Amino acid sequence: MDVQFFSTADGARLAYSDEGQGLPVLCLAGLTRNMGDFDYLAPHLPDVRLIRMDYRGRGQSDYTGAATYTVPQEGKDALALLDHLGIEKAAVLGTSRGGLIGMLLAAVAHDRLLGLCLNDVGPVIERVGLERIFDYVGRNPSAKTYEAVAERMAALNPGFANVPEGRWLSDARKFYAETERGLQIRYDPTLREAFLAAFEGETPDLWPLWEATAGFPVALIRGANSDLLSREVYDEMRRRRPDGVYAEVPDRAHVPWLDEAESVAAVREWVRKVRA
Repeated sequence: MDVQFFSTADGARLAYSDEGQGLPVLCLAGLTRNMGDFDYLAPHLPDVRLIRMDYRGRGQSDYTGAATYTVPQEGKDALALLDHLGIEKAAVLGTSRGGLIGMLLAAVAHDRLLGLCLNDVGPVIERVGLERIFDYVGRNPSAKTYEAVAERMAALNPGFANVPEGRWLSDARKFYAETERGLQIRYDPTLREAFLAAFEGETPDLWPLWEATAGFPVALIRGANSDLLSREVYDEMRRRRPDGVYAEVPDRAHVPWLDEAESVAAVREWVRKVRA
């Protein structure tokens, strides 16, 4: 993956990758993750222009402080990347946090989106899923080796089964850096402050963001064992957008890796609809 950089209006230097040709698909990663989130999907989309980015405070992008780690700011940064690349409109594929950003863009920058595909996220986020994230966000692992972290990840994700050989180890290498002090998270630890602050007080009604997707193709992929996107919310999203592409991935919780047969089929069908 060829990593490049661009600067936002406030001077933040953000990392991105722009590979392939054809339909521009902007891939937005999970909360604490980076461009590596889409490594497993990329080989299945050889005929699109796959654009990825590290949000500020993640991966190889600048750390700009907790106050800037918000969905609205990350949405602005995504649009700034499209502007930097001279792309007027793009399809957006968002995993977890990336899906929330995508829904926000549907509402505030509808004319910039050609379509939206969500990976295991919706307008209602289940509290049990949030609390699991509260437990680990912003904290370095106690395990000292990639192998030990991989074992820990497998143990802490009981909703996953039939996982490809070496997958947890591969993820450990993507999301943790090996240092003299042990393994370190590949993102700003102050992301924890921003994340906790975002869920204080009353929970906003996000259903209008899903309604804002009217007018372009949508897709929704759910891990069948997800603790973040309930089956009830998934069904209601289908009811409100019956024309969308929907898939539930067996043996997956939050989040599917997107290289499962069900995920690949859904993403490719969504791409076909966007192109139509």
